[in-house]
Amino acid sequence: MSLPLKLASSVATWDERYAEPDFAYGDAPNDFLRAQGSTLRGPVLCLAEGQGRNAVFLATLGLDVTAVDQSAVGLACAEKLAARAGVTIQTEVADLGAFDLGQERWGTIVSIFAHVPAAIRKSVHAAIAAALQPGGLFVLEAYRPEQLGLRTGGPQNLALMMTLAELRDELVGLDWLVGEEVEREIHEGVYHNGLSRTIQVVCRKRDA
Repeated sequence: MSLPLKLASSVATWDERYAEPDFAYGDAPNDFLRAQGSTLRGPVLCLAEGQGRNAVFLATLGLDVTAVDQSAVGLACAEKLAARAGVTIQTEVADLGAFDLGQERWGTIVSIFAHVPAAIRKSVHAAIAAALQPGGLFVLEAYRPEQLGLRTGGPQNLALMMTLAELRDELVGLDWLVGEEVEREIHEGVYHNGLSRTIQVVCRKRDA
C-alpha cells in the first residue's frame, strides 16, 4: 500500500536528513535519558528513534532494545552505530500512527524529541500505560512552545510542540515521578545546539 502524500513527503525529508555524512543529532545519548539510565529496565521501546543514539546507549547498559522510526535510512544508521558499539538492537520501520505498542510488553518506553502531529501523539500516549509492564517507566523529553523563539532545535511548527498540561491529560494511568519545564543547554549534533526550552517527564506504571 502506498503512503499518503503528506506522510511520504515527511519520510523523504527524514531520509534526506539521516543520509547526511554526520549524525544529525550526534551519536551520544540525550542527557536527560542518560541520567535515568540506572533506573531503567528492559525490554525497552524507543519511539521515533531516528539514527539510534539513545537505543544504542540503552543496549550498552545490557538492556533489550527495540527502536521504531518511519525512516529506514535512519534505522540503518542505528544498526551501524550499534555494531560500532558492539551491541545489538532491534529495529522496526513504522509510522507511529499505526504502530501497535502491545499489552504489558515493555519495561521502559522512551520518547526523546518525538515531535509528531498532535492526533498521533495523543493516540500513542493513550496506549503507554497499557503497553508498560507493571512498574515500568515512560521517559520523555520534548520541546515546548517557548522553544520557537530560540531556533536552537526542534520543529518550527507550534502544532508539533507539546505542553506539560497536555501531557498530564494524555498520560493517564501513570504515576508522575518527574514533570518539569526546563531551560538548559543542549548540544546534540548540528540540529539541537544551544539554549533550549524543554519538558522532561518520567512516569511509572503502578505495580500489579
